[in-house]
Amino acid sequence: MARHDHRARPRPSRRTSHRTTFTLLAFGMVGSIAVGAGLTALWAPGPATPASATPQVPHLPIVVAGQTFTVPPEAIRMEVQRRPGPQERIDLVYDWPSLTPPPPRPHAAPVEPGAIVEPPERIFVTVAPADGVLDPAERLKSIYPRYLRDDPSPSPAGLTVLGFRDGTPYQGEDLVYDETAPEHFLARCERPAGSLAIATCLAEHPIGEALVTIRFPRALLGDWQKVADGIGRLLAALHHAG
Repeated sequence: MARHDHRARPRPSRRTSHRTTFTLLAFGMVGSIAVGAGLTALWAPGPATPASATPQVPHLPIVVAGQTFTVPPEAIRMEVQRRPGPQERIDLVYDWPSLTPPPPRPHAAPVEPGAIVEPPERIFVTVAPADGVLDPAERLKSIYPRYLRDDPSPSPAGLTVLGFRDGTPYQGEDLVYDETAPEHFLARCERPAGSLAIATCLAEHPIGEALVTIRFPRALLGDWQKVADGIGRLLAALHHAG
Protein backbone atom coordinates (compact mmCIF):
# COMPACT_ATOMS: atom_id res chain seq x y z
CA MET A 1 0.00 0.00 0.00
CA ALA A 2 1.46 3.31 -1.04
CA ARG A 3 2.57 5.66 1.64
CA HIS A 4 1.57 9.27 1.41
CA ASP A 5 4.04 11.96 2.33
CA HIS A 6 2.17 14.13 4.81
CA ARG A 7 5.01 16.67 5.16
CA ALA A 8 3.77 20.25 4.69
CA ARG A 9 4.60 21.81 1.35
CA PRO A 10 6.38 25.17 1.53
CA ARG A 11 3.89 28.07 1.35
CA PRO A 12 4.70 31.07 -0.82
CA SER A 13 6.30 33.89 1.09
CA ARG A 14 3.90 36.69 2.09
CA ARG A 15 6.62 39.21 1.22
CA THR A 16 6.81 37.88 -2.33
CA SER A 17 3.02 38.13 -2.72
CA HIS A 18 2.97 41.74 -1.53
CA ARG A 19 5.79 42.65 -3.92
CA THR A 20 3.91 41.19 -6.87
CA THR A 21 0.73 43.05 -5.95
CA PHE A 22 2.60 46.36 -5.64
CA THR A 23 4.25 45.86 -9.03
CA LEU A 24 0.92 45.22 -10.73
CA LEU A 25 -0.63 48.28 -9.11
CA ALA A 26 2.29 50.45 -10.20
CA PHE A 27 2.02 49.28 -13.80
CA GLY A 28 -1.73 49.93 -13.70
CA MET A 29 -1.27 53.47 -12.44
CA VAL A 30 1.37 54.24 -15.06
CA GLY A 31 -0.89 52.90 -17.79
CA SER A 32 -3.83 54.97 -16.56
CA ILE A 33 -1.71 58.14 -16.52
CA ALA A 34 -0.42 57.48 -20.03
CA VAL A 35 -3.91 56.87 -21.40
CA GLY A 36 -5.22 59.97 -19.67
CA ALA A 37 -2.41 62.09 -21.06
CA GLY A 38 -3.05 60.75 -24.54
CA LEU A 39 -6.75 61.57 -24.35
CA THR A 40 -6.01 65.04 -23.02
CA ALA A 41 -3.62 65.73 -25.89
CA LEU A 42 -6.17 64.40 -28.34
CA TRP A 43 -9.13 66.47 -27.17
CA ALA A 44 -7.52 69.63 -25.80
CA PRO A 45 -7.86 72.60 -28.18
CA GLY A 46 -4.71 74.02 -29.69
CA PRO A 47 -3.39 77.48 -28.82
CA ALA A 48 -5.60 80.31 -29.99
CA THR A 49 -4.34 82.15 -33.05
CA PRO A 50 -3.95 85.86 -32.29
CA ALA A 51 -5.97 88.23 -34.43
CA SER A 52 -2.79 89.89 -35.61
CA ALA A 53 -1.72 86.65 -37.24
CA THR A 54 -4.49 86.89 -39.84
CA PRO A 55 -2.75 87.01 -43.22
CA GLN A 56 -3.17 90.18 -45.24
CA VAL A 57 -5.29 89.74 -48.34
CA PRO A 58 -3.22 90.70 -51.40
CA HIS A 59 -4.33 93.56 -53.62
CA LEU A 60 -6.30 92.61 -56.72
CA PRO A 61 -5.14 93.50 -60.24
CA ILE A 62 -8.31 94.74 -61.96
CA VAL A 63 -8.42 95.88 -65.59
CA VAL A 64 -10.85 98.65 -66.59
CA ALA A 65 -10.79 100.10 -70.13
CA GLY A 66 -7.40 98.52 -70.78
CA GLN A 67 -5.78 99.99 -67.65
CA THR A 68 -4.64 97.84 -64.73
CA PHE A 69 -5.51 99.08 -61.24
CA THR A 70 -4.13 97.56 -58.04
CA VAL A 71 -7.01 97.54 -55.57
CA PRO A 72 -7.25 96.44 -51.91
CA PRO A 73 -10.27 94.11 -51.81
CA GLU A 74 -11.50 95.68 -48.56
CA ALA A 75 -12.03 98.97 -50.41
CA ILE A 76 -14.35 97.43 -53.03
CA ARG A 77 -17.95 98.26 -52.18
CA MET A 78 -19.65 95.49 -54.17
CA GLU A 79 -18.94 91.82 -53.46
CA VAL A 80 -19.34 90.86 -57.13
CA GLN A 81 -16.42 93.16 -58.03
CA ARG A 82 -13.97 91.52 -55.60
CA ARG A 83 -12.13 89.48 -58.20
CA PRO A 84 -9.07 90.05 -60.39
CA GLY A 85 -9.17 90.53 -64.15
CA PRO A 86 -11.20 92.66 -66.57
CA GLN A 87 -14.30 94.44 -65.23
CA GLU A 88 -16.70 97.02 -66.60
CA ARG A 89 -16.23 99.28 -63.54
CA ILE A 90 -15.26 99.21 -59.88
CA ASP A 91 -16.65 101.17 -56.93
CA LEU A 92 -14.37 101.89 -53.97
CA VAL A 93 -14.50 103.65 -50.60
CA TYR A 94 -11.71 104.97 -48.35
CA ASP A 95 -11.63 106.56 -44.93
CA TRP A 96 -10.36 110.13 -44.76
CA PRO A 97 -7.68 111.24 -44.02
CA SER A 98 -6.02 107.82 -43.66
CA LEU A 99 -6.97 106.79 -47.23
CA THR A 100 -7.34 103.22 -46.00
CA PRO A 101 -10.33 100.91 -46.58
CA PRO A 102 -12.98 101.22 -43.86
CA PRO A 103 -12.73 98.59 -41.09
CA PRO A 104 -15.32 95.79 -41.01
CA ARG A 105 -18.64 97.11 -39.82
CA PRO A 106 -19.04 96.29 -36.08
CA HIS A 107 -22.31 95.46 -34.41
CA ALA A 108 -24.30 98.63 -34.02
CA ALA A 109 -23.94 100.08 -30.54
CA PRO A 110 -27.03 101.48 -28.84
CA VAL A 111 -27.46 105.22 -29.35
CA GLU A 112 -28.83 107.50 -26.67
CA PRO A 113 -32.10 109.22 -27.63
CA GLY A 114 -31.37 112.62 -29.13
CA ALA A 115 -27.66 111.88 -29.56
CA ILE A 116 -25.99 113.15 -32.74
CA VAL A 117 -23.85 110.52 -34.47
CA GLU A 118 -21.29 112.01 -36.82
CA PRO A 119 -20.76 109.83 -39.92
CA PRO A 120 -17.12 109.08 -40.74
CA GLU A 121 -15.56 111.20 -43.48
CA ARG A 122 -15.06 109.05 -46.54
CA ILE A 123 -13.96 109.36 -50.13
CA PHE A 124 -15.78 107.39 -52.82
CA VAL A 125 -14.01 106.34 -56.01
CA THR A 126 -15.44 105.00 -59.27
CA VAL A 127 -13.28 103.65 -62.09
CA ALA A 128 -15.09 103.25 -65.42
CA PRO A 129 -14.46 103.72 -69.15
CA ALA A 130 -14.08 107.39 -70.12
CA ASP A 131 -16.38 106.91 -73.14
CA GLY A 132 -15.01 109.97 -74.90
CA VAL A 133 -15.51 112.39 -71.99
CA LEU A 134 -13.27 115.45 -72.36
CA ASP A 135 -10.35 115.94 -70.01
CA PRO A 136 -11.41 118.26 -67.11
CA ALA A 137 -8.59 120.69 -67.95
CA GLU A 138 -9.93 120.93 -71.51
CA ARG A 139 -13.46 121.50 -70.21
CA LEU A 140 -12.12 124.31 -68.03
CA LYS A 141 -10.89 126.05 -71.17
CA SER A 142 -13.62 125.37 -73.70
CA ILE A 143 -16.89 124.37 -71.98
CA TYR A 144 -17.22 125.61 -68.40
CA PRO A 145 -16.65 129.35 -69.09
CA ARG A 146 -19.89 129.68 -71.08
CA TYR A 147 -21.93 128.52 -68.06
CA LEU A 148 -20.13 130.35 -65.22
CA ARG A 149 -21.09 133.47 -63.34
CA ASP A 150 -18.75 136.43 -63.55
CA ASP A 151 -18.35 137.04 -59.81
CA PRO A 152 -16.28 134.55 -57.78
CA SER A 153 -17.52 133.24 -54.44
CA PRO A 154 -15.59 133.49 -51.16
CA SER A 155 -13.03 130.70 -50.97
CA PRO A 156 -10.02 129.46 -48.99
CA ALA A 157 -6.66 130.99 -49.86
CA GLY A 158 -5.28 129.84 -53.20
CA LEU A 159 -8.61 128.42 -54.36
CA THR A 160 -10.96 129.89 -56.96
CA VAL A 161 -14.70 129.19 -56.58
CA LEU A 162 -17.01 130.18 -59.46
CA GLY A 163 -20.73 129.40 -59.47
CA PHE A 164 -22.58 127.98 -62.46
CA ARG A 165 -25.61 129.95 -63.59
CA ASP A 166 -29.15 128.68 -63.12
CA GLY A 167 -30.64 127.05 -66.20
CA THR A 168 -27.31 125.50 -67.24
CA PRO A 169 -26.35 121.79 -67.18
CA TYR A 170 -24.38 122.46 -63.98
CA GLN A 171 -27.04 124.42 -62.12
CA GLY A 172 -26.62 124.29 -58.35
CA GLU A 173 -22.88 123.59 -58.55
CA ASP A 174 -19.66 125.55 -58.13
CA LEU A 175 -16.45 125.11 -60.09
CA VAL A 176 -13.52 124.88 -57.70
CA TYR A 177 -9.86 124.86 -58.75
CA ASP A 178 -6.30 125.79 -57.80
CA GLU A 179 -5.93 129.32 -59.17
CA THR A 180 -2.25 128.80 -60.05
CA ALA A 181 -2.41 125.19 -61.30
CA PRO A 182 -5.94 123.99 -62.18
CA GLU A 183 -4.57 120.62 -63.33
CA HIS A 184 -3.39 120.06 -59.73
CA PHE A 185 -6.86 120.45 -58.23
CA LEU A 186 -10.14 120.86 -60.12
CA ALA A 187 -13.59 119.80 -58.96
CA ARG A 188 -17.30 120.53 -59.27
CA CYS A 189 -19.04 120.90 -55.91
CA GLU A 190 -22.68 120.97 -54.89
CA ARG A 191 -23.78 124.15 -53.18
CA PRO A 192 -24.88 123.65 -49.58
CA ALA A 193 -28.66 123.85 -49.22
CA GLY A 194 -31.13 123.35 -46.42
CA SER A 195 -32.41 120.06 -47.85
CA LEU A 196 -28.91 118.82 -48.69
CA ALA A 197 -27.39 117.25 -45.59
CA ILE A 198 -23.87 116.83 -46.98
CA ALA A 199 -22.74 118.69 -50.09
CA THR A 200 -20.20 116.72 -52.10
CA CYS A 201 -17.50 117.50 -54.64
CA LEU A 202 -16.59 115.53 -57.75
CA ALA A 203 -13.08 115.39 -59.22
CA GLU A 204 -12.37 113.47 -62.44
CA HIS A 205 -9.00 112.11 -63.50
CA PRO A 206 -8.57 110.34 -66.87
CA ILE A 207 -6.04 107.50 -67.02
CA GLY A 208 -5.72 106.24 -70.58
CA GLU A 209 -9.20 105.22 -71.69
CA ALA A 210 -10.38 104.93 -68.07
CA LEU A 211 -11.88 107.70 -65.94
CA VAL A 212 -11.36 107.82 -62.17
CA THR A 213 -14.12 109.82 -60.46
CA ILE A 214 -13.52 110.83 -56.84
CA ARG A 215 -16.29 112.14 -54.57
CA PHE A 216 -15.53 113.82 -51.24
CA PRO A 217 -17.38 116.09 -48.77
CA ARG A 218 -17.33 119.77 -49.69
CA ALA A 219 -16.49 120.53 -46.07
CA LEU A 220 -12.95 119.30 -46.78
CA LEU A 221 -12.28 122.31 -49.04
CA GLY A 222 -11.09 124.22 -45.99
CA ASP A 223 -7.91 122.14 -46.26
CA TRP A 224 -8.00 121.67 -50.02
CA GLN A 225 -4.21 121.34 -50.40
CA LYS A 226 -4.35 118.24 -48.20
CA VAL A 227 -7.24 116.91 -50.29
CA ALA A 228 -5.30 117.52 -53.52
CA ASP A 229 -2.23 115.73 -52.15
CA GLY A 230 -4.38 112.86 -50.87
CA ILE A 231 -6.03 112.40 -54.27
CA GLY A 232 -2.61 112.32 -55.89
CA ARG A 233 -1.38 109.64 -53.49
CA LEU A 234 -4.55 107.61 -53.96
CA LEU A 235 -4.24 107.70 -57.76
CA ALA A 236 -0.58 106.69 -57.56
CA ALA A 237 -1.46 103.73 -55.32
CA LEU A 238 -4.26 102.56 -57.63
CA HIS A 239 -2.41 102.90 -60.91
CA HIS A 240 1.34 102.58 -61.32
CA ALA A 241 2.40 104.54 -64.38
CA GLY A 242 5.03 102.93 -66.49
